[in-house]
Amino acid sequence: MMLKRKIEKVLKEWKNTPNKSPLIIKGQRQCGKTFSVLKFAKESYKHVVYLNFLENPNYSAIFNGSLEVDELIMMMSTLLGNETIFEPYETILIFDEIQDCPEARTSLKFFNNDGRFDVICTGSLLGVHGYGKQPKSVPVGSEMIIEMRPLDFEEFLWANGISEKIIDKLNKCLQTVTPVPEALHHKMYELMLQYTVVGGMPAVVQKFVDTKQMNLVLELQRNIIHSYEDDMVKYANDMDKPLIRECFQSIPMQLSKENKKFQYSMVKKNATAGKFAGSLQWIEDAGMISRCYNLELPELPLDGNAIQNVFKVYMSDTGLFVSMLENGTQYDVLQGNLYGYKGAIFENLIADIFVKMGRKLYYYHKNSGLEIDFVMRYKGACYLVEIKATTGNTKSAKTILSHPEKYHVAGVIKLGNYNIGKVDKIFTIPLYLGFLLTDY
Repeated sequence: MMLKRKIEKVLKEWKNTPNKSPLIIKGQRQCGKTFSVLKFAKESYKHVVYLNFLENPNYSAIFNGSLEVDELIMMMSTLLGNETIFEPYETILIFDEIQDCPEARTSLKFFNNDGRFDVICTGSLLGVHGYGKQPKSVPVGSEMIIEMRPLDFEEFLWANGISEKIIDKLNKCLQTVTPVPEALHHKMYELMLQYTVVGGMPAVVQKFVDTKQMNLVLELQRNIIHSYEDDMVKYANDMDKPLIRECFQSIPMQLSKENKKFQYSMVKKNATAGKFAGSLQWIEDAGMISRCYNLELPELPLDGNAIQNVFKVYMSDTGLFVSMLENGTQYDVLQGNLYGYKGAIFENLIADIFVKMGRKLYYYHKNSGLEIDFVMRYKGACYLVEIKATTGNTKSAKTILSHPEKYHVAGVIKLGNYNIGKVDKIFTIPLYLGFLLTDY
């Protein structure tokens, strides 16, 4: 079964927009950019002209001279052959791995002004963030940039046969604070555990859907991790390469400790932010991780209360995170056994879900002992979010709720192995419904 992606709707809306600019889709490696763009192009246009600058570096020569559109078309026709058809308003050009040909990005200004051909580019986050080759002139105002991520939990549900009708049913239960029917509740919890270990990398999800063999899933995930480490060698400065790898490999240890604040000293003994901050930024720019910032106070506006140098770090994809842990962890998670990792795995799961929804991540920790896993804006108010792998108390959350004169919090959302319920200002919600907390 072919995976259904939300980007398909975005691409259709872009195509139907009058006077649209060329589109750049940026995203981490292997999140499905090229597949989705080619599928859309073949379904929506009579003719597709495809240039991959990573696989065919010679294509860059097309853009070495004049960037006038007619000149570029002549050069592409010469290099690609007579089967390449440039029919105005019926042909789409796809520039894949555009970070490997900066001049092609500069040419977007000319295609935008010309208007006869639609253009979609794909690029790695590293290339778009300024690592590696850079264009002499970025066509500001002549391009539209959107970010694509791996499959989110809802797309994973689609891939595993959960219809939009069922998702609407779940959403209705959430909005009316009505328990999910028991059979559906168990099925959804099972799928959530599967998503926790599979994650959303398209090739991995496809392998899982086709085979259900977790050993093959794990092999693919670890190959992706290795390819990320190869990128560290390809794109990073020589001095930074070992630092980036050490930073990246420390993430599981950072999340397994009780206080999950990122500590540079856990990367290497006596390490400091001055030495490793740039390496962590590189990993974030590559799309591998997401930061979760501590708050001065758990109240709106969250961004205004964030402490920029105090944060937790989560892997952007839950499946890749679990694949970095010891052998056997996948089996343990699927059985509901977390052992020493306690809630770290489910915290990373919710971080994955929130980030793929477009949420920024915040938490609250005070040395007095107050600790809240996440803080979010929901229904226009500030809510505390507690992640409970098993049933557990919410002492910190209750303490905060009991002091309304100090903390401006509307309520607590407990995500865990429960059904939907509410007692006073505390909502209990199954972990698998986290993706439906979309009302900001």
